[in-house]
Amino acid sequence: MSLFHRNSLARRFLHHRTALAGLVICTCVLLAVIVGPLILPYGPEDMDFMATLSPPSMAHPLGTDSFGRDVLVRVLNGGQVSLTISFLAIALATVVGGGMGLAAAYHGGWTDVILMRFADLLFAFPSFILALLLMVMFGFSTSNIIFAIALVYLPIFARIARNSTLLVRDEPFVQAARLMGRRPVAIMLTQILPNISAPLLVQASAGMAFAIILEAGLSFIGLGVQPPTPSLGGIMSDGREYFSRAPWVLTMSGLAISVALLGINLLGDGLRDLTDPRLRERN
Repeated sequence: MSLFHRNSLARRFLHHRTALAGLVICTCVLLAVIVGPLILPYGPEDMDFMATLSPPSMAHPLGTDSFGRDVLVRVLNGGQVSLTISFLAIALATVVGGGMGLAAAYHGGWTDVILMRFADLLFAFPSFILALLLMVMFGFSTSNIIFAIALVYLPIFARIARNSTLLVRDEPFVQAARLMGRRPVAIMLTQILPNISAPLLVQASAGMAFAIILEAGLSFIGLGVQPPTPSLGGIMSDGREYFSRAPWVLTMSGLAISVALLGINLLGDGLRDLTDPRLRERN
């Protein structure tokens, strides 16, 4: 990608209100979950049994839970855990799934058949059911959560990479690289991958939002992040037990998820508009 094209894309991004709003929200969320736990005076597991289920106050801006733990601190720490798991899972799905789709389309033949049938097999299971099955089979560690979410979204990236590669694998610049004797791996990484990265990036932003929901859902039913490590889904699960007495626990953790999803979805919509030539012409 040329310097001129990068500068042009950056200018269009700054003038795209949806993308800019998404970037601002995502930046604020990231700063909150990274910096917040460092400056707040409580830890996520600090208990004050004299202040259990206390409503929001100056000492506890979002109140406390049934163990007297500060809800704001737990939401920020839980958001950090949830975002980290979701980001690593989608990054893994993008790399592995994108590599599968790129190799399948470039080589064709049995490589295409085997890799895409594996992707079809994963598509046959509903995403949440497949994640549940994997967690039950392999256990409830954080690494297994990342692996489960990545495997759920891997076939999506494989299909996108394959379809995009089919559009560019016979272009003159790819043919020229072949005639020059470059290896297939080098051609895929240097000639094809840069030209199919835009749809993968857009899908990654959308997948990040769904990964957060999936991780929260697993933690909500007790099959995700295990106590004492806080997660947004786990906080919501705790809060539902005493929602009538202390609605702020469930409400604030749910609101944190909503804000994060809003920012990611806005950013994803903006990236889609900026990278799709058909949509770009309308703006």
